[in-house]
Amino acid sequence: MSTRFEREIREQPAALARLLAGGRAAVDEAAAAVRRFGPRFVVTAARGSSDNAARYAKYLFGARNRLVVSLGAPSLITLLGAPPALSDALVLGISQSGESPDIVALVEEGRRQGALTIALCNRPESPLGRAAAHVIDLCAGPEQAVAASKSYSAELLALAMLSTAMTASRQRSGAGAGNDDDVDARRALDAIPEAVERTLALATPDALAAAAATVGRADRLLVLGRSFHFATAFELALKIKETTGAMADPYATPDLFHGPLAMVGPGLPAVVVAHTGAAFADARAVLADLASRGAAVVPISDDPALRAAPRGREHALLATAPGVKLLERQQAALHVVFQGAVAHAGKLDQFADSDQFSLQNRF
Repeated sequence: MSTRFEREIREQPAALARLLAGGRAAVDEAAAAVRRFGPRFVVTAARGSSDNAARYAKYLFGARNRLVVSLGAPSLITLLGAPPALSDALVLGISQSGESPDIVALVEEGRRQGALTIALCNRPESPLGRAAAHVIDLCAGPEQAVAASKSYSAELLALAMLSTAMTASRQRSGAGAGNDDDVDARRALDAIPEAVERTLALATPDALAAAAATVGRADRLLVLGRSFHFATAFELALKIKETTGAMADPYATPDLFHGPLAMVGPGLPAVVVAHTGAAFADARAVLADLASRGAAVVPISDDPALRAAPRGREHALLATAPGVKLLERQQAALHVVFQGAVAHAGKLDQFADSDQFSLQNRF
């Protein structure tokens, strides 16, 4: 019988379609405000899975909007009483529930200083939604599992929608239907729910069971990714910790060679996000190095060679369907697949009536 977590994973295509249909007006309004304000940098306020969405935003707004993104430190406000200077910033509050007091405090402080504040949350009427000047409803619907799934994917899509709208020439000029790049970008976003649906179809019971067997029996493991998939590595590691109790350490692939490589030995599971693109050569080199040390490598990739039949200690996990190229679409689809694998090894439902379950509304 499936867990709450797995059922909510399967709801992601519908949730993302709702966001595209119902959230675009709020996104366009927020993007127009960003262009008028002209922030010098972005500060994110988030915890848990939402903090991993903020890691995605760091690369997204950096690469597409040329904005420096800093992961906010709410404790500067709530514990140390030393708020940073935020008057020239876009402050992004990202939260499933919108209830986390320190996230709300950072957004409130930003607004007090004159920063532009935007909240991405699943409950627009929440304290976070009320604290921000603009709010984007994630439209994910109720999320009951301890581990976030559809709300996290919705956060990624909402960020991609906002980034795209911030650069849309038709909105900058206020007239016309926009150029071909704008139209293509929006069409690509509109295709994401279908891409995620195709990815879920690749996650067959046998494929999930094989990956879960490798991960689920481990006490510790590595999760590696780079660039846009740095966030993926952190989110997958969090999911593994939440669902299996294993100590999953996430790293950017270059950081593995600055000390952590000492922990790699025969049989250590290593999940490596190795999607084709700018970081692919780096990922391939890391995979080869880990395999030479006897690690149980689990590549997550759209590359046919890495998705071939398992050989030696390597266990290939199917990732995105062919033709899925946009980075934000890769991010969502890769995340969905491995969540499915983890769900088979997980034990989420045992927390349904526990204090841990109630804590999910804090993030």
